[in-house]
Amino acid sequence: MDKPLNRMLPDRCKMPYTLWRVLEQLGLPPAMVLRQARLPATLHLNPEAAVTTQQLFAIWRAVEELSGDPDIAIRILEKSDTAGHSPMFLAACYASDFRDGLHRILRFKRLTSAEQLQLVEKNGELSIFKEWPHAIAPEPLSLVELSFAFGVALGRRGTGQHITPVRIEFTHQGPHSAARQAFFDCPIRYGAPRDVIVFRSADLDRPFPGYNLEMLDILTPALNAALSDPLLRSSFSEQVKSVLKRKLPSGRTEAGDVAQCLGTSERTLQRRIAEEGASFRSLLMEARRELSRELLSNAATGIDEVACLLGYQNTSSFYRAFRDWEGMTPAQWLARNGTKSPALALN
Repeated sequence: MDKPLNRMLPDRCKMPYTLWRVLEQLGLPPAMVLRQARLPATLHLNPEAAVTTQQLFAIWRAVEELSGDPDIAIRILEKSDTAGHSPMFLAACYASDFRDGLHRILRFKRLTSAEQLQLVEKNGELSIFKEWPHAIAPEPLSLVELSFAFGVALGRRGTGQHITPVRIEFTHQGPHSAARQAFFDCPIRYGAPRDVIVFRSADLDRPFPGYNLEMLDILTPALNAALSDPLLRSSFSEQVKSVLKRKLPSGRTEAGDVAQCLGTSERTLQRRIAEEGASFRSLLMEARRELSRELLSNAATGIDEVACLLGYQNTSSFYRAFRDWEGMTPAQWLARNGTKSPALALN
């Protein structure tokens, strides 16, 4: 049985590139989804981009709203079979059995998401519970359903058999879905205390005929390196700046908010920053300056959007701050760094 992590993971989640590609093929252009979620429309173009739990939920609510399809999660799974699954899913298909495959997926998810999954096995059943420590709103039904569906799909692909859960419980009230029922092929309860999927222990021990230890030895280290969060290996001040960059668009950049994301108290946060010779105010300024460079380097990002993403109430305030940082205007900085932006051409 996997044990829950002893500390809260940073509020940092990654959206797989393959998922953006699937949404595109389903008639949901990533830029449109991101606009609906009130996030930068070019976010999906950055493979290193990460979002907070709140932003991730906003993306999935946007998917639900724009599609208007109660079966959108099942559609995404079906399209993934042709558009391509994520590398971590494909790697898990080379596991020794269904149990091994699930554990590999869970280990990879810990590297890419603030989501915490807990496994409890007793009386011949394995229950997988979903928890989001940083969540301030319920997880969208489509996201819960998709994660459960991928788990079932892994079992079916790996074993070559029609694995079905014992039962599934959703905290959401619905809507009920014929496609959902047909896919999972098990009792589904709505309005439950928490989201959980339950498998038979006997099914988890079913071997994967495609087990390939040599392939796992090749894929696992590469995936670990690609998915590992550099935030966890950096200095505390760098961790604070990384959180600040994610929180700037929402305006929630108080020390207490950042401390919560890092699983510590505000007092401890201030002490650790001071021990590294910095201050919270200076790190906030550095985060804005570094993020401004990153955003301006993307020619598709307009000046108004940059100012907004940096937490400024108007463009003029951003211009004054940028001159203080760089000694020049954003347009001059772009010209010097070889980047042209139509939105800045006259500034």
